[in-house]
Amino acid sequence: MSFFTPLRRWQPAFRPFSRPPAGRRFLALTERVVKGPLFGCRMCGNCLLQETAFICHMACPKGLRNGPCGGVNNGYCYVDPTRRCAWYLIYERSRRMHREHKLLEVLPPVDWDRAGTETWGEVVRAARKAGFKKLFIPSAREGKKLREVLEEKVFRPIRQPDWWKGDSEYHPPAVTEPQSALERELRSGRFVITAEVTPPLSAATGRLKEKIMLVKPWVAAVNFTDGSSAVPRMSSAACSAVAASLGVDPVLQISARDNNRNSLQSMAIGANAIGVHNILCLSGDSPRVGPTPRSNMNINDIDSVQMLWILRRMRDEGIYLDGREIKNRPGLFLGAAAAPNSMDPAMQAIRIRKKINAGAQFLQTNLVFDPDSLDPWLEQLDREGLLDKVFILAGICPLKSLRLARYLNDNIPGVNVPEQVMKRLADAGDRFAEESIAITVENVKKLREKKGVNGVHIMPLGWEESVSLIIDRAGLTSVSD
Repeated sequence: MSFFTPLRRWQPAFRPFSRPPAGRRFLALTERVVKGPLFGCRMCGNCLLQETAFICHMACPKGLRNGPCGGVNNGYCYVDPTRRCAWYLIYERSRRMHREHKLLEVLPPVDWDRAGTETWGEVVRAARKAGFKKLFIPSAREGKKLREVLEEKVFRPIRQPDWWKGDSEYHPPAVTEPQSALERELRSGRFVITAEVTPPLSAATGRLKEKIMLVKPWVAAVNFTDGSSAVPRMSSAACSAVAASLGVDPVLQISARDNNRNSLQSMAIGANAIGVHNILCLSGDSPRVGPTPRSNMNINDIDSVQMLWILRRMRDEGIYLDGREIKNRPGLFLGAAAAPNSMDPAMQAIRIRKKINAGAQFLQTNLVFDPDSLDPWLEQLDREGLLDKVFILAGICPLKSLRLARYLNDNIPGVNVPEQVMKRLADAGDRFAEESIAITVENVKKLREKKGVNGVHIMPLGWEESVSLIIDRAGLTSVSD
């Protein structure tokens, strides 16, 4: 099997911000000439290609360093449908090489001081620091194989700098008490209902408050999107502050698309100050799917796995990314997104395990219109012992129109509206709304019977009036009960 992967670069190779010494410039040029054509390497200066099966993960348009986003569509990138998803290729090759375990390690964000610089010299310098004798003389390796010593003393320190210390282990929360009302409800074992309220397009909050109060008696928490579909609206943070002032437990969405490592940490601290403790970490929709003129489509500074890792350490270890101590640690209940039907269940399980290891305590899936389609995904998670480590909220949506159903089916990766659902809605005529509610209620009842599904997240997409009808007809109790 060839290791050559001449991936078409999404952007040219990175160049160093400052001018390195001549020797390092020459070495970087040599690497760029060799690794670029062979592996599509973007010269981030922060990784080693063998850890991702000799495929440069920075070829991902979002620059995701810890696995794919939820937009994988039959192995292709949704940002550019003409090309294969870089992470899908990495998963496929790693599986053939029996190296899937290598993909579980949580990799750090790019240290931009190293972008565009060489790594071959870094390997030599790390080996010199460890001591060539201890590496290459068998009697000095204390019974370890050369590969093990190189991994421990040379390769791992390059991949995992002291300010990050990522690994592939599960890190259970260090806090024992529930950090939010949502976490308390999920721990109780009850089937939990949450809902989404679409942020307004204007600065007025009157209608927003009405929608929040409309769903408040029925749900354990209310979720606010963060620039969904790369369309600007009132921020999730502002909506969450309004909800908290009304006595509602908000779920703050933070999109990596519009944030960096600094704003993430600041936002988490600020959110706690206003009573927001649930944070849903997302990579975010690419500006490619948003309106023009488009913002920077090169890469995200961080991905959702890195967001979880940073926030978990802030809560459990009381430190910022740069090592500063946090005297009063934030109380956080951390969540992540899941797209069960976007990839092969085994590949999905690697991604989900990585998010759980990094700090995810609950998962919110994308829209599910066929509950039975979740079975292969749930069974895979069960086989790998993940269902006991995370709460799962299945996403559901009462379809307000047939046009919306077709749009979701045709344009949203990982979302499938079955033909029988389309037919029932098309035949409903004047009873469309009733039929849509009935279909949603049927899905809630089926999901409630699924092992590992702890609740549902209702995304009404502007039809907030449907929330109470769905919960009541599904035989579920309101929060006020």
